[in-house]
Amino acid sequence: MTDSAKPTLLIVDGHSLAYRAFYALPVENFSTKDGQHTNGIYGFLSMFVNLIKAEQPTHMAVAFDTSRVSFRTREYPDYKATRSESPAEFRGQIPLLQECLAAMNVTVISKEGIEADDILATLSTQGVAEGYDVLVCSGDRDSIQLVSDQVTLLYPSVQGVSQLKRYDPAAVRERYGVEPAQYPDIAALVGETSDNLPGVPKVGEKTAVKWLTQFGSLDALLDGADQIKGVVGGNLREHLDDVRRNRRLNRLLRDVELPVVPADLAVKPIDAQAVRDIFSRLEFRTLLPRVFEATGATDDGADEAPVAVAPEAVQLSADELSAWLTAATGEVGVTVTIESGRPHRIGVARQDAAAEATWSDEVGAAIGQWLASDAPKVFSDAKPQVKALRRAGAQVAGLAYDVLIAGWLARPSFPDKSLGHLVERFLGEKLPEADPSQLVPEHDGATPGQLSWFALRVAEAQRERLPERVASVLTDIELPTLMALADMELAGVAVSHTKLSTFSDELGARADQIAQDAFAAIGREVNLGSPKQLQEVLFDELELPKTRKTKTGYSTDAGALVTLQETHPHPFLDLLLQHREATKLRQIIESLDGAIDDHRIHTTYVQTGSQTGRLSSTDPNLQNIPIRTDESHRIRAAFEVGEGYETLLTADYSQIEMRIMAHLSEDPGLIEAFNTGEDLHRFVGSRVFGVEPAEVTPFMRTKVKAMSYGLVYGLSAFGLSKQLRIEQSEAKQLMTEYFARFGAVRDYLRASVEQARVDGYTETIFGRRRPFPDLTSPNRVLRENAERAALNAPIQGSAADIMKIALFRIHREFRDERLASRILLQIHDELVVEVAPGEWDAAQRIVRARMGDAAALTVPLDVQIGRGANWDEAGH
Repeated sequence: MTDSAKPTLLIVDGHSLAYRAFYALPVENFSTKDGQHTNGIYGFLSMFVNLIKAEQPTHMAVAFDTSRVSFRTREYPDYKATRSESPAEFRGQIPLLQECLAAMNVTVISKEGIEADDILATLSTQGVAEGYDVLVCSGDRDSIQLVSDQVTLLYPSVQGVSQLKRYDPAAVRERYGVEPAQYPDIAALVGETSDNLPGVPKVGEKTAVKWLTQFGSLDALLDGADQIKGVVGGNLREHLDDVRRNRRLNRLLRDVELPVVPADLAVKPIDAQAVRDIFSRLEFRTLLPRVFEATGATDDGADEAPVAVAPEAVQLSADELSAWLTAATGEVGVTVTIESGRPHRIGVARQDAAAEATWSDEVGAAIGQWLASDAPKVFSDAKPQVKALRRAGAQVAGLAYDVLIAGWLARPSFPDKSLGHLVERFLGEKLPEADPSQLVPEHDGATPGQLSWFALRVAEAQRERLPERVASVLTDIELPTLMALADMELAGVAVSHTKLSTFSDELGARADQIAQDAFAAIGREVNLGSPKQLQEVLFDELELPKTRKTKTGYSTDAGALVTLQETHPHPFLDLLLQHREATKLRQIIESLDGAIDDHRIHTTYVQTGSQTGRLSSTDPNLQNIPIRTDESHRIRAAFEVGEGYETLLTADYSQIEMRIMAHLSEDPGLIEAFNTGEDLHRFVGSRVFGVEPAEVTPFMRTKVKAMSYGLVYGLSAFGLSKQLRIEQSEAKQLMTEYFARFGAVRDYLRASVEQARVDGYTETIFGRRRPFPDLTSPNRVLRENAERAALNAPIQGSAADIMKIALFRIHREFRDERLASRILLQIHDELVVEVAPGEWDAAQRIVRARMGDAAALTVPLDVQIGRGANWDEAGH
């Protein structure tokens, strides 16, 4: 039989790979609307599907452990005893994973008292005997002993299961220096920490390989143990029984009695409907077509999924569309398709009918009055559509609902990306969509009118499930903000290409010079952007302490190198960090310069991009411009007042998060500090250190400032000591003294987390919610991460709400007073306004008033105003 004709048997350790997938994918990003965690299932199936597609096995099975009890624990009760209990979030996923595999017609095998690796060993042995090429996929290194000319091990990386390394005999010899069958001998000598099998003290992998090479086998080594000299020889002789026990336990069974043999594992067609059903329950949208593609199945039953029959959209003329809209009562769904930034088609819908038309100047004139009226309109992802209409000269008012933003408010940690996802989640239906991979799709997707009909129905379903306070965040904050952001994005901000390109050239020259200095420091040229070459320089040539282990060696990221430079300073390290900073800045500048269009940058604000409610920006990202550095001043100076305008106005909130902390905690000390107008950190420092405010030194002020802001982010004594470069005992004492004088802050922080543990979510002053299911997780790491995030969410979320309220109120008042001045940017806690000639006094008055009264707190919202010809000059 030729190799090409030989059948291929793929056998997978299901428990091992699912467990790795669980830790590789963030658990908070993979859960159903009912709270079922799915990251382990999703990661395993993604790997499994890729494996099937790449290897095209003719036979396959997945083995699972039944429990931790096996013949090995009966011989050695401490076997694997140090392993912590599997997280509850993981345990609940195994039965669902097995259900998915059953739907795919993949044989699942388990046997009481037998580990999955023994099942793999038995099947691989049988497979080789029966003429199969065997692929063993496992995350257990004991499986290395199975490798042979007919058996290849696919082993996952330390980062998860997305990358599998192929171990054939040559790869095992290259990596371990022994034949595959001898790997367990190394493990017996060195021990297996994960299995709680202690080895010979002071004997590592290199020593074990040297001994095995010298003696030829483990038995010969143990028989000749007296020949090994020195301390390690003595240790070996003292632990002979441990080595023999380790070898007995890590030897995989190859003769387990199983209910199947390789011939029974022939690949079968998947049960398409069963796969659709289980994937629908698990909300795996993108994985479904990958399964069909990898298994060669046809999705003939896809049309059987529940699809609502949308009303056929009637095609109307401009006047007919105007009449249709005039006659409509209640909310109307609206969808605008866009080409080259302008409207192409417009579709509208009521609950029982849909209509649409191709956009033209005639259509715009006919329905312009209705679009600009207060007639309630429902959109999905309204902002780009509003902008397209405004480019065509049509104004939009009456925005009553945006289902995409509502979906994000309902589930901010895992927002839906499209109307199709919303239809599936809230209606349990499938949105008709054309296949984007086909040049001429076999099935048409929903038309603009039908999309509007679906948006209306999703809105109705969302309203039934959205808590009243969350719904008010949508109508009272997010929708007015959306309309203001649309105008800001259309306006853009004037930016000097000359200033940016000049600075970019300077940074390029600086980076080149730094690189030459770095090469001189080590005596040769290297690629400063290559982690592999940097690892050779730092850890082999310079022999600096090794950093965090990664799948490609040791970390050379910025955080690791900064820490290394602090503990083991070296000229090359300092130059490397300088080079990175210059290169990073140049990349930021080039992204800004490349985004200039007609002398202005038009960023896009993302409302649904964070869990706290803060805005982010993209194309280009304006949030990553550095703050309070010489370089940041140069970059901001390139953002200028535009032609026809007089000056820029900048306004930001002073210490807004600490003011919200004072309000929420009702701490009398913090409230007094803000209400008396004193410098907050000097006031707090005087209380903590027991001195007069005038006697608070800069270092004292720095300590309490770090303390105050750190509390909002769950800073520990260890974190505070590291940040301030003080002893941990001093940091702990500082925290004790802080809480002794500001006890209400401590009480509020504790109470807020406990309340979130009960509710399952935190809430801002205005009712925005952020779910935290992991607050009750048995996994300590997940639970503590959730606790830290829950401390900050109400404060940061309230700050985001306040800024949005101020933003749209200023925008609205400018318009109401018929001012030409306009808001251009919202970055962090700062607004940038372009002021028209003669409007400074009015613009400053409105900005200060609306930012100051955006929320009724027990302390004032302090607003700082600046003025200048560019963003830097207007800073304060």
